[in-house]
Amino acid sequence: MPTIELLTNINAPIEKVFDLSRSIELHMESTKQTGERAIAGRTSGLIELGETVTWRAKHFGIRQDLTSKITEFDQPYFFVDEMESGAFKSFRHKHHFSQIDGHTVMKDEFVFESPFGVLGKLVNWLILKRYMTNLLVRRNQVIKQAAEAL
Repeated sequence: MPTIELLTNINAPIEKVFDLSRSIELHMESTKQTGERAIAGRTSGLIELGETVTWRAKHFGIRQDLTSKITEFDQPYFFVDEMESGAFKSFRHKHHFSQIDGHTVMKDEFVFESPFGVLGKLVNWLILKRYMTNLLVRRNQVIKQAAEAL
């Protein structure tokens, strides 16, 4: 399964970065280019353990709905969201936070599996891993800007 790992250094307290990473509003801000919005489950505020959110967005010209659930939670150090339904066969996104020398290191581990067997693996290699990496990098930059501006 493809894995994306990102490290983002943020000059802000760990608690602030952790909360901004759970913010429904900030997530929508970071995905404006896809028109992503929360349509069910937790649709505003900070998502918590056991809660779900259903996102509606347009990717590759196709409107898609994706529901994810917070399955693990250790504030302010770690949380996991996993797909319950959507275009992927599965995904698991681990969010790690650590405080080092007065700044926060945010680490993403995003593991996903596409449907459609061999064809899905080809799409992963040709398109999807780069596309998802770019979405996560943009999201992390929005979190970084918001955290450092406050």
